[in-house]
Formats: sequence, structure tokens, C-alpha cells
Amino acid sequence: MIHRLLLAALVALATFPALAEFPATRTEPVKEMLHGIELVDPYRWLEGSAAPEIGDPRPELDTRVAEWTATQNQYTRSVLDGLPGRESLAARLAELLEGGSVGLPVARGKYTFYTERRGNQAQDVLYVRERGGETRSLLDPNALDGEGLTTLAWFEPSPDGELVAFGLFQGGDENSTLHVLRTTSGEWLAEEIPGKVRSVGWMPGGDSFVYRRLRELDDPYSAQVKIHRLGTHHRQDPLVIEQERKGPLSTTWGPSPVPGDNDRWLGLVYHTSTRSNDLWVYDLARWRQTGEWKRIDLSIGESAQNLGSIRGNTFFLRTTQDAPNGRVIAIDLERPQISAWRILVPEDPEAVIESITTSRDQLLVTYLSRASTRIERFDLDGKPLGALSLPDIGSARISTRPDQQDAFVSFESYNHPPSIFRFDLTSGNRELWARTDIPVEPGRFQVSQVSYPSKDGTSVTMFLVHRNDLEPDGETPTILFGYGGFKVPVTPNFSARLYPWFEAGGIFAVANLRGGGEYGEQWHRAGMLEQKQNVFDDFIAAAEYLIGEGYTSPEHLGIYGGSNGGLLTGAVVVQRPDLFSAAISAVPLLDMLRYQHFLMARYWIPEYGSAENPDQLEFLLRYSPYQNVRKGTAYPAILLTAGENDSRVHPLHARKMAARLQAATASDPEAEPILLRVEGEAGHGQGTPLATRLRNGTDFLAFMGWQLGLQVE
Repeated sequence: MIHRLLLAALVALATFPALAEFPATRTEPVKEMLHGIELVDPYRWLEGSAAPEIGDPRPELDTRVAEWTATQNQYTRSVLDGLPGRESLAARLAELLEGGSVGLPVARGKYTFYTERRGNQAQDVLYVRERGGETRSLLDPNALDGEGLTTLAWFEPSPDGELVAFGLFQGGDENSTLHVLRTTSGEWLAEEIPGKVRSVGWMPGGDSFVYRRLRELDDPYSAQVKIHRLGTHHRQDPLVIEQERKGPLSTTWGPSPVPGDNDRWLGLVYHTSTRSNDLWVYDLARWRQTGEWKRIDLSIGESAQNLGSIRGNTFFLRTTQDAPNGRVIAIDLERPQISAWRILVPEDPEAVIESITTSRDQLLVTYLSRASTRIERFDLDGKPLGALSLPDIGSARISTRPDQQDAFVSFESYNHPPSIFRFDLTSGNRELWARTDIPVEPGRFQVSQVSYPSKDGTSVTMFLVHRNDLEPDGETPTILFGYGGFKVPVTPNFSARLYPWFEAGGIFAVANLRGGGEYGEQWHRAGMLEQKQNVFDDFIAAAEYLIGEGYTSPEHLGIYGGSNGGLLTGAVVVQRPDLFSAAISAVPLLDMLRYQHFLMARYWIPEYGSAENPDQLEFLLRYSPYQNVRKGTAYPAILLTAGENDSRVHPLHARKMAARLQAATASDPEAEPILLRVEGEAGHGQGTPLATRLRNGTDFLAFMGWQLGLQVE
């Protein structure tokens, strides 16, 4: 039975509130010539300051911009907080979100570590369970500050589990500082390494680890890989390698360490773009004897991704070299030449190898098949041993340990709350280990997958989620989601905040667009650089399919995306404003002529291109959302969001786009407003405390329900 409070909330949302006019925004046009093209930017001042040089501290927010942002936030809150029924809708969401979350466990020695958030806790807590013993809290970030702004970014136990390295960051900035604690007592050691530390790997002895950090926190292109010995100051840590820069228009993505399970080898993945990396290893025995870091090249200069792990003298590697969908090879590090590489698992033309891991005597390969996970078992020579049985179509991740023959698998789908299973890898048997306690009835909802043709005839898949008893009538309120970039696959995941939408009779659609990783490297490349328009065409075609097949209509169709997906929603709104009634563009990239000047955005030049390149300016100018806003156009209602602490996408994009759309739209602001919400203590989304997620989730559903006419009989 649909929650009683939800009924009242969503029925009330059909009434439009009375709105004021948009807040006034002054224009200060900036003219510039770029490769012979004159460009005029009326809202350059909303960037807050001139783009800093690489390595300069991030400037304080300009007073004028801060005041303007505060006014916009007040206006947005006056609209969203005034939607009738909001309080009862928030109450239902609180029930759902307080169902908690549980992370994929990691087993080391006699301990099992995992994160969990219970009830109304703001942040996840790190727990440990000793074999045959009780579960206890090991690290509670909620106890470290009173506002719920401290986040556990990651944790990595030592090989015997007696120590845990972990990272904490504040206010969503993702700039984690490394600490170490003892598992038995919870005591923190003196270790404290700042600099957005990640990619931590313990050495086999447990008294040292290799890690990646930024030399300068304000320089996102200053990555270092170092080795730290417990009890020493991090300034004394030996430097393995430092990130290189290659010219003014781009930078390499930099190094990440891959420590082996013995004291002999240290692997190094050096990312060169969004789709490729070099790979080499160091002989640690030689380094200890001579102090010299002499690298052994495995794959250099190839347009391929290489990821894996080292066991003994063997590097088990998932590579796209000569295999766009991936294959698994074994490299004997005593004989590393390509002619000696062994193919363990060949490329599958119908599925993409997403990741690999090993247990005591098995190789576990995670595939994506039609944007859904399957996990296959092989012996260490590549002999097939069968698949692990997963509950349904969905997304799964696996955690193994090289000295044991069991594994933990997390599984979720749109209609399957996150669950943790423990598998016996010898028999393939599974048992439920943990499941979130979210008050929903998953059996009432169905997930289907359809295919539709894009503009150029390419077949694209899409998931549809709704109530079992729903019969679309051509006017069913529908939210369409997409991403389409950086080879990131969009696979079925559980979202508690969507269940009020499903319960009230709405549809949620997820399109697997080109640019993503659902169908391999060729699918990715078909949606990047000069082919980025394919991504937008795929999304527009998804909307046209939903309308043409009688699911919904433009008046009842909304779109949603974040980050690169925020660029997606911004682009299709300006290209086809007639096709949608509402759009949410979260932490978006929108000014594609200037994005590369801010924060870490030069990393994305291999994906998008740069306006500093005259050939790339041409296609960027054609689709850049900010430059393609047209005055007098009837734009749909739009909610743009950003975080002041975002270390990835600068909030200038959302600010400038909101100002330009408010000045340009011919729509009635009382019915179809342009709204901007900028969080002062948030970043790109990671580490957002529960209370903020509850408010934002209520905003999401209230806004979409209001605009798309979601009503409950």
C-alpha cells in the first residue's frame, strides 16, 4: 500500500505555487577573439575571479558572486520549500534513507572490515568483525565533528589486518588525509599524510605501504607515488615517480601504484588519457641494493587500458590492447617481453571485461553484458569453471583475498536493495551476509530493457523501471537519466529516493549512451571529442522513443544527469527545449570553451577537446550549452545545482548558466522557473551528509512531481 503521507504530498504537488520574478543579474560583457571568432560572455564575472594558474591557491569567493549566489539560493528555496506537501514527502524519504547502507567487505587475516550507515547517521562508519567474534565499530566519522561533514573516503587493511590505513576529508572536498589505526584497540598511530592521498597498497610485511598523493594540494597535476615506512615522517618518504606535464594544452593523468604480494615487485600504472595508460614494474630488490628506480616496461605508448594485480612473479592483467572489449593475460615478470605473454581469457565480442581479481587458486572476471554484471570463474591458467549465480539483472562487485577460497559480492538492482553475499568459490554456493533494511516492497516493481535506434541508426539500450501494475497511457510522468562519457558504464543500481516516484506511478528510464563503458572502448570513442554529439543524439532519441511508444509525452517528461551527465542535460535542453518539461543538471560542465582553465579539468581534454585548439573549438562551440542559449526560447523548468567545495567541476558553470537562462527564457517563471542551488559545505556529491541528501532528494521529487504532473488517484 502506498504510504499515506506520500499520497497527500504528491496530490498536493499538482497545485502551482505563486512565484516572484527571477532575481536580477547584471551583465558585464567580456569580448575576446578566439581563433578569429569573436565571443561575448555577459556573465564572466560570475566565475568569481580570473582562472588561477596551475598551482595557485584556489581564490576566495568574490563578494559580489557570494551575494548573488545567496540571492539565487533564497529564490530557489522560496520556490522549492513552497511546494505543497513537501513535509510529508520528506517524511517518506526519511524512512527510506534511514534504511541505511552497507559497503563491500574486505577480509584480511582473521578480520573482516566493512562500512555501514545505520538509521539517521550522517556518514558511514567503519566496522570490523573478528572471526568467531562480535562486530564492533572501529572508526566513526560522526563522532569527529558535530555537523556530519567528516567523511571516510577509503580504507585499506594491512595484509594481516592488524593495521588499517584510511583517508578522511571535510565538507565534500575529497582532499583526503591519510591516517593509520590499530585494529585491536582502535588507537590512531602518529602517521598523518596530507595531499588528497589515495591508491594505497600495503607491502607484504605490513610495516610500510606505497601511496599516491599531490605534492601541492592546489595543483591537481602534481601527483607523486611514494613509499612510507611506519614511524617515519612522510617528508622522508622515498619518491618513486612524479607526474609529468606534456605541453600547455594537456597533462598526463599520472601514476598509480600496484604493489605485489611479495617484496619483489612494484607495478606502476601511468594514466595518459581517459582511455589509455602505460604499464611498467620496478624490481624492489634492485632498488634496496642500489637505491636506483629502474623501470621494466610492459606496455608503453599503446592506446589501451591495462589494470590488474601481481601475485608472485606473475602480473595478471586485464588489457584492451588489441582487444577493445578486454582480455586477460599473464605476464611472467622474469620474462616480460610481449612475445612471452599468455592469454588466459580471450576477448568476448558480446561482453566487456570490467575488472579481474584473484583468490587462492582462481581468477574472477567481472563482465558487463548488455549493461548488467556477470562474474565468471577461471583457474589461474584460464580454464573456465563457471559463473557465480547472481540474484537477477543488476550490478555486482567482488572482493577476494589471495590466501582464501571465498569471496564477498555486493549486488543491487533498481528493484533489489543492496545486499552482500558470501560465496564459496569452490562450490559456487552463496549465502546472504548482509542486507540493508529499507522499507520497500521490491516485488511490486519491474525492470525491463528495451532497444531503440539513435539518429544515425545505432541501436541503444535503455532500462525502464516502474510498478508492476502500471499501464502507460502516453502521459505517464517519466524521468530519463543518462551519463555518456569517460567510459563510465551506467548499470542497474538501487536508489531509495526514487521509490516514492515508483510508488506514485512514475517511470524511471536509464539510457546506455555512447561515450559510456557499457559496450567497450569502441562505444566510448563513439561519444567523445568530435563525436560527442552522438551522446546527445542518443539521449534525444531515447526521449522520442518513450513518446513514440506511448509511455509519456513532452509535457510529462523530465531529464536528469550529473557532472558529465549535467553537460548532457544542459546540451539537450538547449538543442531540444520542446521535448522536455523539466530538467535537473547537477554539478554540471556547461561552458565548454573555458572549462579547461579551472580545477582539475585539463585531465578531461582527451575526452572533450579544448577551445585552445582551433580544430576542436569548432565542435565545442556547436554544442557547448552556455554558448547556445538563445534569447526568446521557451525553455522548460530547470534546476541547476553545484557545490562550493567541488574539487572537480567548478560551480561557475551552474552560476553562469542559471543567469543566462533566466535572462533568455520566454517561459512563464511562475510555471517553468530556472532555479540554482549552490551548497556552501558540499563538493561533487561524495561525502554529503544524510540530512543534506534528504533535503536534496525532497527537492528532486518535489520539483519533478510538480513539473511533470505526478498525481495519485
